[in-house]
Amino acid sequence: MARVLFRSWEQAPAAHDDAWAGSGVARVADHVGVEHLLVTRHALVRQVLTDPHTYRPDNALDAVTPMPVSALRILAAHRFRLPPTLANNGDASHPGIRALVADALHPKRVAEQQDWLTALVRRRVAGLTAELDAGRPVDLYAGLAADLPLLVLARLVELPAAPVTAVKSFARAALELFWAPLDAARQQQLAAEVGRFHLVLREFAATGGGLAGALRAAGHPPDVVVGALFFLLVAGQETTSQFLTLLMHRLVGEPGVLAGLRDGSVAVADVVEEGLRLEPPIVTWRRVAAVDTTLGGTAVSAGTSVVLWLAGAGRDPAVVESPDEFRPGQRGSRRHLAFGAGVHRCVGDQLARMEAATVVAEAAPLLAEVRVLRAPWYPDNLTFRMPDTFLVAR
Repeated sequence: MARVLFRSWEQAPAAHDDAWAGSGVARVADHVGVEHLLVTRHALVRQVLTDPHTYRPDNALDAVTPMPVSALRILAAHRFRLPPTLANNGDASHPGIRALVADALHPKRVAEQQDWLTALVRRRVAGLTAELDAGRPVDLYAGLAADLPLLVLARLVELPAAPVTAVKSFARAALELFWAPLDAARQQQLAAEVGRFHLVLREFAATGGGLAGALRAAGHPPDVVVGALFFLLVAGQETTSQFLTLLMHRLVGEPGVLAGLRDGSVAVADVVEEGLRLEPPIVTWRRVAAVDTTLGGTAVSAGTSVVLWLAGAGRDPAVVESPDEFRPGQRGSRRHLAFGAGVHRCVGDQLARMEAATVVAEAAPLLAEVRVLRAPWYPDNLTFRMPDTFLVAR
């Protein structure tokens, strides 16, 4: 049953599945024997997300594979700490920190990046098209999606000028260290990589401008500034690059949708929302029960880990007309929970939407003319898809 947790994008229930006929709540043990309450139905997932008093976010960033002392020592040597800041913060400090991040990612500031982003994507698509025209295959992940959200985020929050490859390597290492089933040797290797970059963030948090400066000016201690930057470098860019890859891969297999984009009968925004519903980069999220309660008729004891199946909730037939079909604009398409809900709803949703819409609009003609040579591969992970190479040719 642990496979259901760590490859849940492959297990999303279909409309006829028994998962929708029952309570929508099941007890599942993970790879180390810890029991979790897996929640699949849209209404119940939303109920948990919008009730931060009954279901707290304290465990959102906990490592799903308990770290051995050897890995913890490596992190400690790099002064690594993750205090409550954003996703894992259910305390009184959360609204203030969130407000500063939301201001940095304000829709008006996001919209100001549109022309620059469109020009960049257009240049990249032109370069990829030239390679395809020359008879060479191209990697749409590396050539278009991998670093694009990071470059935009850096402009918005004045991130440190670290090499793109170093930031991407750190972000993917963090996603693996905290959310993947691992052995001790791999944990030590990842802890060293995450710890090294954490030192870079600590230095920037003490001197940098933009969001880091705003957090310092508001009186937040260094650990909080570092924690907020740490989370942004994961949630603010890595998840979006994953979604861009997932969406392009899906669209190559949806010729009718691509034809609709070409003739104007399908709206770009609808394609993005349907992509978020069917191909979310974040497939699960966690909460911990703060009190004894019930959920969908199931008793939940205080301290229980609750795993919310966001990918499954997007296919709930109680919400979506055709749960398993990619039909942009269909009833329920926009009711997905890809960005969460409630006080912890993703503050970068408009940024992610703009980036995805730009890529869809500019890359659709290219996607309509290629075949897949190598589909992205996804490692085992509780929460993130983490696609890699996406190789296509004419």
